Amino acid sequence: MPHTTTSSQPRATGLLPLVHQWLFDPTFEKGFHREVENGVGWLIIISVAAIIAEHIEPIYAGRELLFHIFDLACIGVFTLEYGLRLATAPWEAEYAGQRFARWRHAVSFYACVDLLAIAPFYFSGFVAMDVEMLRALRLLRLMRILKLSRYMVPAWKDFQLMNRGRSVRAKLHALLEPTGHSGQLHVYVDNFIMFWVLLSIIAVVMESVTSVHAVLSFEFFVIDVLAFSIFTVEYLARLYAAAENPAYKKSFWPRWLHFKAGPNIIDLLAILPFLLEHFLPFALDLRFLRVFRLMRLLKLTRYTSATKTLFQVVRREWQVIFASVFVMLLLVVLTASLGYLFEHDAQPDKFENIPQSIYWAVVTLASVGYGDISPITPMGRALTVVLALVGIGIFAIPAGLLASAFTDQLRIDREDFKHKLLLAFEKGELDTKARAMIAEESERLHLSLDDIKRLMQEAREAIKAKQREEQHATSVVILDPKVNPDMAARQWRLLVSQLQMLSEATGPALLASQLETHEQTHEPQTELCRRVLTAVQPAAQTTSSLP
Repeated sequence: MPHTTTSSQPRATGLLPLVHQWLFDPTFEKGFHREVENGVGWLIIISVAAIIAEHIEPIYAGRELLFHIFDLACIGVFTLEYGLRLATAPWEAEYAGQRFARWRHAVSFYACVDLLAIAPFYFSGFVAMDVEMLRALRLLRLMRILKLSRYMVPAWKDFQLMNRGRSVRAKLHALLEPTGHSGQLHVYVDNFIMFWVLLSIIAVVMESVTSVHAVLSFEFFVIDVLAFSIFTVEYLARLYAAAENPAYKKSFWPRWLHFKAGPNIIDLLAILPFLLEHFLPFALDLRFLRVFRLMRLLKLTRYTSATKTLFQVVRREWQVIFASVFVMLLLVVLTASLGYLFEHDAQPDKFENIPQSIYWAVVTLASVGYGDISPITPMGRALTVVLALVGIGIFAIPAGLLASAFTDQLRIDREDFKHKLLLAFEKGELDTKARAMIAEESERLHLSLDDIKRLMQEAREAIKAKQREEQHATSVVILDPKVNPDMAARQWRLLVSQLQMLSEATGPALLASQLETHEQTHEPQTELCRRVLTAVQPAAQTTSSLP
C-alpha cells in the first residue's frame, strides 16, 4: 500500500505499541511494515545462499571470517525481529484482547519457525559439541528458508479464497498469468522463475571459464538439472492451462495457439538444449549447446513489457526509422566510395575494394574507428575527420527517435489504461473481468501501487465530475410559490404548455401505451406521469385563468 497520511488511524501510545504500529502493523499506512517485510525476506534468501556457498570449498576458502561476520549479522537481525514480535504480540490483531498474548504468539507456527532459524547458533554457543554435531547444526541453519512461510502461507490462503469454486485448470492459469484473482502468490511464482532464469544464465556464463568449471562442474550440473526441471514443469503447466486464457477460449484448438505463440516458443527453446544434450543418439558441440542455453534469457521478456513496447514503437514509427536508416546507409556507401578513391593507391591491402571500405566507413561513423584500418593520405584523413563529426549526429538520430517514441508509447499505454478504468467505473462496482484487466495491465506496464492508486483516484474523480455535469444539465429549478408566486405561476404555465404540445404531437393514447410499457421498471415515475397526463386538460383551463 502507498504510504499516505490518514487522519482516521489512531495514534498508538507507549513504546511497545508504537514499535508494533510502525514496524509490524500493515493497516498503518505511514509505517514501515512493507520495508521490514521485504528487508527480512531478502535477508533470508541471501543468508540461505551464503550457507550453501559455505559448502563450496573454492568459494569458502580464505573467506571464513567474512562468512562468519555475515552470519552473525543475520542472527542479530533475526533475533531482534523475534524479540520485537514477541514483545509486541498483545497489539497484534490476532491476539488483541486475549489473555497470555505473548505465550500464544510464542507457540504459534510463525514464532516457532523464527525460533528455529536462530536456535542452532545459540545452541552451539552454550553446549559443547563434536565436529559432526557442529556440521549438523550448520546444515540446520538452512531451516531459515522456512521463515518465508510468513509470506507464502498468507498468499496461499488468499489465493485459495479468491479462487474458491474454480477448477484446477483455472487455478493453475491464475497462478501463472495475471488475473483479477491471482493475488500475491502469482507474484511469488513469477519471482521464483525469474530467479532460476538468472541463476541458470550466470551458471552458463561462468561454466565457460575453464578454471571455474573445473572446480564447480558438479554444482553447474545440479543447477542445470534443477533449472530444466522447473522450466519443464512451467511449460507443461502453461500448456495445460492454455484453454483458460481469454485470448484462446473461442478457439477450437487453444493449446495449438498457445504452442505457436512467441513467448511459449521461447519457453520451449529454454528446455531444448538439455534434451538435445542428454537424449540425442549422437553428440553435439557442447560449446554450441552452452551458448544455446543462453536462450533462457529471453524468458525474461515474459515478465517485462519493454520488449512488447519496443515492437509497438518500431511498428508505429517504422517510416521515420526507415528514413533515418536510409540516410545512414547512403552516407556509408558514399563515404566508403570516397575512402576507396583516396586510399586505394596508398593502401591497396586495406582499401582493396569498396566493400572493404564500407567496414572502415561504418566504424568511423558509428564510433572513432578501431585503428585496424585508417587513412594515411591527406584527403583520406580529412574525410575521416568529417565522418567522425557527422557520425555523432547521424547515428544519434535513430536512438533519439526510439527514445522519444518509446516514452510516447508508454504515455499512450497509460492513457489507455486510464480510459479502461473510466469505462470500468462507469458500470459501477468493479467486476471480476475489470479486476483482471487492472491486474494484467498494471503488471504489463510495471505500475507501482502508488501509480495504480493515483490513476484509480483520477478515474473516480472524472466519473464524479461527469455525473455532476449531467446532473447539473438535467436539473430543474423548483420555485416556492409562497416566496415567488408570480414566478411559480409562470413556471406552471410553461410546464403545462409543454405537456399540451407533447400530448398533441404524439397523442394521449401513444403516451399511455409507453407509460404502460415502463410501468414495472419505473413504477413511481410512471404513476406520476399518468396523473400529470390526465391533468393536462383541466390544467390548461386553469392556466388560461391565471394572471
